[in-house]
Amino acid sequence: MRAGRGRVRPVVPWAKLRCAVRQFVLAVLVALVAWPAGPAGVGERRVCVARVQGTIGPATASYLARALGEAAGRQAECLVIELDTPGGLLDSTREIIQSFLRSPVPTVVFVSPQGAWAGSAGCFITLAADVAAMAPSTSIGAAHPVGLGAGGEKQDEVMKQKLENFAASYLEAIAIKRHRNMEWARASVRESAAIPADKALELKVVDLIAEDLPDLLKRLDGREVGGRRLATAGATTVVLPMSVREQAFQTIAHPQVMLILMLVVVYGIIGELTSPGAILPGVAGVIALLLLLYLASVLPMNITGLALIAVALLLFTIDAFAPTHGVLTGGGVVAFFLGLFMLFDRSEPFLRLSLLWMLPATIVTALFFIFVAGAGLRAQRLPARAGAETMLGRTVPAVVPIHATGGKVFIEGEYWDAVSAVPIAAGQIVEIVARNGLTLTVQPAGTSKEEEP
Repeated sequence: MRAGRGRVRPVVPWAKLRCAVRQFVLAVLVALVAWPAGPAGVGERRVCVARVQGTIGPATASYLARALGEAAGRQAECLVIELDTPGGLLDSTREIIQSFLRSPVPTVVFVSPQGAWAGSAGCFITLAADVAAMAPSTSIGAAHPVGLGAGGEKQDEVMKQKLENFAASYLEAIAIKRHRNMEWARASVRESAAIPADKALELKVVDLIAEDLPDLLKRLDGREVGGRRLATAGATTVVLPMSVREQAFQTIAHPQVMLILMLVVVYGIIGELTSPGAILPGVAGVIALLLLLYLASVLPMNITGLALIAVALLLFTIDAFAPTHGVLTGGGVVAFFLGLFMLFDRSEPFLRLSLLWMLPATIVTALFFIFVAGAGLRAQRLPARAGAETMLGRTVPAVVPIHATGGKVFIEGEYWDAVSAVPIAAGQIVEIVARNGLTLTVQPAGTSKEEEP
C-alpha cells in the first residue's frame, strides 16, 4: 500500500501476473501438441509393403529382415511382400524364412503383379508366410533344388539325393506349420510341380487370390493371424524401398554382371601390364576384381569353367610371344567360350548366361588380345628406334686413327669421340659396341666375340 493525494491504493503485482500468463500460454501449447489428432490419429492403421523382384540373394534377405524390423517399429498391421522371382540361393531363402518365423508382425506374401512367378526359392518364401496370396495369371512352384556343390561343381547322385530330401522335408515342415498342402509341397520339390493361381487356391497351397494391393487389403481385413485379427481395410500403405546399398548388391548379383566384371579385370590388368603407368586400367581392374570375389561367394560358379577361362587367357598371352601363327589364339577362343558356357549352371533360369552375352564377350576378348594386348607385349620386345641407343651395332668409318686413348667417328651428322682396345687406322670400318656418355667404344667391323680383347 502507498499513500497518494489522501487515498490508499493496492500495488498491482505485474511481475507475478506476467509469469502466470506465460505459464498458462505454455500449458495451452503443450496441450495442443499432445492432443490426439482425432480418430485418424488414435486408430491410424498402417500396412507396410516390401517389393521383391529378381533373384533371391543376400541383398534380398537383408532387405526383408530390415523391412520386418521397420514394420514392427511402425506397429503395422502386417508386412505385405509383393513377390516376383524365378528363384535364388538356398542359404538366403533359409534366412528369409527364419525372419518370417520369428517376426512379431504378420507376414503376407503376395505373388504379383499379374504374370509374376514364385519359382524355386519364391515357392519356399510364399509357403512360409502367415498369409499366402496370388494375383490372377500368376504361378508358383518348381522348387526342385539345383545340384550344386562347393565352387559350383556338380554333385554326385548321393549328394543330389541328400539335397533333394532336405529341400523336400524343409518345405513339408513349412507347409505343415502354415497349414497348407503338404503333398503338393513335396511334389513341388521332387517333381518340380508348378501350378497357376486358381489351382493353387483350389489345392490350398495359398489362402486367397486378389486383383491388386487394395483388393488384397480388403480381403485380409478381419482375418485372424496368430491370434491377432487384421484390420487392413482402409489402412495406410507405407512402401519400404530397398536402400541404395541393397539395390546395388541386388543389381550386380547376376551372371551377366559377373561376366562384365570378369572382362574388366582381364582388360584392366593386362592393359596396366602392357602400358605401365597408365594407372586407370589397373585401378578399374582391382575394383572389378574385389566385386567379382564378392559375387563369387554369392553365386555358385563352376571351377572347371574358371579353369578354362584361365587357360584361354594364358594361350592368348603366349601367342603374343611365340610364332604360332594364331594357333594358340584359336585354342584360346574355344577355351574361353567353353569356360563361359560351363561357368554357371544353365538348368537354373536365374543363373543362365545366354549366347547373346557369351559370343560378343568371346569375340571382343580375342580381338583385345590380338590387336591391343598382343601389340603392346610385342612392342616392349622391339629394339630401340630412337635416341643414342640406336647407334649400338652400327658400322661407320673411322675419321682419324682410333686407339685406347681417343679417336673420332662421324655418325648421324655428328662427330663422336671413340676409343678402341685395338688400334684402328683412319678410314677403317668400325662397329659401335658401347656408349659411355659422349664417348663410343668401337672395334674393327667383323670382329667375333672370341676375338674381342
